[in-house]
Amino acid sequence: MSSLGMIFPGQGSQKVGMLADASERFPIVSETFSEASNALGYDLWQLVSSGSSEQLGLTEFTQPAILTASVALYRSWREAGGASPKIVAGHSLGEYSALVTAGVLTLTDAVDLVRQRGAAMQAAVPVGVGAMAVVLGLDDDVVSDTCASISDEKSFVGGVNFNAPGQVVVAGHTAAVEAASAALQESGARRVMPLPVSAPFHTPLMQPAAEVLTDAFEKVTWSEPEFPVVSNVDGHIQVTASDIKTMLVKQICAPVLWTKCMSTIKAISCTQLLEVGPGNVLAGLAKRIDRGLPCVSIEAPDTLESNLSQA
Repeated sequence: MSSLGMIFPGQGSQKVGMLADASERFPIVSETFSEASNALGYDLWQLVSSGSSEQLGLTEFTQPAILTASVALYRSWREAGGASPKIVAGHSLGEYSALVTAGVLTLTDAVDLVRQRGAAMQAAVPVGVGAMAVVLGLDDDVVSDTCASISDEKSFVGGVNFNAPGQVVVAGHTAAVEAASAALQESGARRVMPLPVSAPFHTPLMQPAAEVLTDAFEKVTWSEPEFPVVSNVDGHIQVTASDIKTMLVKQICAPVLWTKCMSTIKAISCTQLLEVGPGNVLAGLAKRIDRGLPCVSIEAPDTLESNLSQA
């Protein structure tokens, strides 16, 4: 792969049993989970491999699990002789995985940060107060304008994940999300589906979580990135640790501009993308964004190994 970019998935890609095949073929997977478990104070591999889906689905457990799985796959790729990326990006939580691979954060620090991030995001808004929904088949501007017409000082709704042309996630106060969902269906949305989440991520309602992370960030060491990282907040390349830290605080309350992130990756002449982490959601989005930038998931050992020959 002459010019390789890597993208890392966010919350929602987890499942009990993920990476089971990879752990058998790549010992570094187990080593990576042991490293994370020592930092967290519980057996993360036991939770991921044979725990309950209900516990794994709790945000404070989900986020360290996906981060660790993604880093384990990245390490497996590199140890097997895979090329280093030219640029990296991650979707929401996945940005932390990207930062570990770029050497900005250690895995030990990162898993503790995302544990705090998950707990703080869950605690920021009482269950039932917030909601999220995915909107299919409308232009970004239509979604944004409709949400703006419904939001007011006491009830917020807005676009929070601009994932691909015709796919936007909206979030905010439950009543506002429900009103926006009805209005967007009237505007011609192909589908509007509530998401099974318990908090309105990437909205101003997450400000208490941003404050928790601001304090937590000061207690860890940040290093300069070994290769560029694309920020969710503005879709621009970040090349200093200071800028990255600032953007990560903003990321808690700001929309994920994923389509713009992908455009930035292509603009630096990447010719191939790897989705590194559980699932293949981002590879699917990549096809919708730009079929001229091929993307494959290396979640499975066979896929990882088959792509090594192209590296």
